[in-house]
Amino acid sequence: MSDVNEDRRQFLTRGPALAAGIAIAPGMLLIDLAHGAEARPAGEPASSKVRWGMLIDTTKCESGCDDCVTACRKENDWPVPKSATDVQWIRKVELKQESTGRQVNLPMMCQHCESPPCVDVCPTAASFKRADGIVLVDKHRCIGCRYCMMACPYKARSFVHEPVIDHESEMPRGQGTVESCTFCVNRVDRGEQPACVEACAKEGHKALLFGDLNDPNSEIYQRIRSVTSVHLRADLGLNPGISFVGV
Repeated sequence: MSDVNEDRRQFLTRGPALAAGIAIAPGMLLIDLAHGAEARPAGEPASSKVRWGMLIDTTKCESGCDDCVTACRKENDWPVPKSATDVQWIRKVELKQESTGRQVNLPMMCQHCESPPCVDVCPTAASFKRADGIVLVDKHRCIGCRYCMMACPYKARSFVHEPVIDHESEMPRGQGTVESCTFCVNRVDRGEQPACVEACAKEGHKALLFGDLNDPNSEIYQRIRSVTSVHLRADLGLNPGISFVGV
């Protein structure tokens, strides 16, 4: 058995990052990636009382800055992309309004939709949404069919074509599977911020704000209600967990 397959086999049993299985129907098991005790006790299922989300202020997102992309790549051990088809959990894009020529620069990643189409089309239940709104891929169940990639309107998922070595055990990767932003679920479950948010704040941009969308006392809850923000492709009715200011 290859090192990659061994890592995938041990995905839910390695070290302190024990996973809890949640049975939702006969023969179907959703895997909850629980880790750490600061946000919730290890092994305790994610709660629907929480919905993790992000507010991205494009007025603070500088063109040419890729600190969030670099932080994500280092955190999750995906290689520097050489083409548009290479793995990218987050990427920078520019949107242009045709009528005015106005351009907006912003990071693009999985939008962690309330009604994720990637989950709807997955034939093996590999794509799933945790109770707290984080959308993930169970590497055990993923057969690499890439239906989820076709269903995602944000082009936020990537397929791993090459063998994967020397990746972090907290977020294992494997050839022949699909990947996307996880909101750095391993960090979130420890009560930490996603790597992209941390990097953006460290550089002083503070364009990314992460928190509990259901908590009236959270900064993101209050911020969303004090500014004009939008969801990308709101017409699809997916209710993404990521909102944008200045778009």
